[in-house]
Amino acid sequence: MRPTVHDIAAEAGVSLATVDRVLNNRPGVRSVTRDKVEQAIATLGYVRDVAAANLAKGRSYSLVFILPAGENSFMRGLEAEVRAAKAHLVAERTEITILCVPAFDARALADALAEARRQRPAGVAVVAIEAPEVVQAVEDLRQNGIAVVTLVSDLPGSTRDHFTGVDNIAAGRTAGNLMGRFLGDRAGPVAVVAGSMLVRDHRERLEGFQAVMRKCFETRLLLPVVEGQDDAALVEKLVGALIEHHPDLAGVYSLGAGNRGLVAALEKAGRAEAVCAIAHELTPHSRAALLSGTIDVLLNQDAGHEVRSAIRVLKAKVDGLAVIEAQERIRIDIFLKDNLPIEQA
Repeated sequence: MRPTVHDIAAEAGVSLATVDRVLNNRPGVRSVTRDKVEQAIATLGYVRDVAAANLAKGRSYSLVFILPAGENSFMRGLEAEVRAAKAHLVAERTEITILCVPAFDARALADALAEARRQRPAGVAVVAIEAPEVVQAVEDLRQNGIAVVTLVSDLPGSTRDHFTGVDNIAAGRTAGNLMGRFLGDRAGPVAVVAGSMLVRDHRERLEGFQAVMRKCFETRLLLPVVEGQDDAALVEKLVGALIEHHPDLAGVYSLGAGNRGLVAALEKAGRAEAVCAIAHELTPHSRAALLSGTIDVLLNQDAGHEVRSAIRVLKAKVDGLAVIEAQERIRIDIFLKDNLPIEQA
């Protein structure tokens, strides 16, 4: 049987009211008595059922998710996961509000964080942009006792509580290793298409990719990075220009979104099979391109896991509980056309 508060009271030789004060960190308990209760908790291995306690007290969690707007398929999938969690968690007294802001717009993101602060939620999850005004907006939230989790793209120079996402340097290094191995002795330069250097995840992927390519495949020419703003039309234009100016283009690493444009440019130029293309995130369109052979490798992060992790971490911070790091580690999936997961209906 799991130990109860009655067992703690008996072990410590105190009343149930005293145990309740200690568990809820309320005043009115002498330090020596508090030590007895905490020792009893440790001896018995008592683990508090926070959800049940919150239900009994009528406590609820209000959370805000701030996501980029636009046609980025991964972000829309992330939003769908947040909406699914919102519907599921109603029974657990968790309320979720979604705010969407223009992608790569630091001022708009800072304003959205300020709006979230005015709503006084328990916690905020945000896809971050690394800019001074965003760092300050996060600081303002923390100063008001609001927990903050960065989602997908981190803001390590801020006072945020936790980052929920993959190790993007490792993701970039993985892409570099795969690109070098896939190309082998094939001649020609490699291009990199980013979304924006304003977001840390794109900069870290680039850092990892360039480090491996320059160390392990140093004879391979890396072209200057182009920024497609995660916009398919712009990415198509940029990749088309790269193919035109570099007819011997051997590979493209797309470390952001807008991969419909990458696929369109390669196929229009008749280079779908000749150019090794490595991209990020499994979406319906990138899945089709992987199966057709236009994209060779997809590196993926599980949007559902990230959303559930962000919610768990925010609730843990609100409840003053430790974060279970192993549970919240987001893995990097590597998909070829041969190991794609079954498509959900």
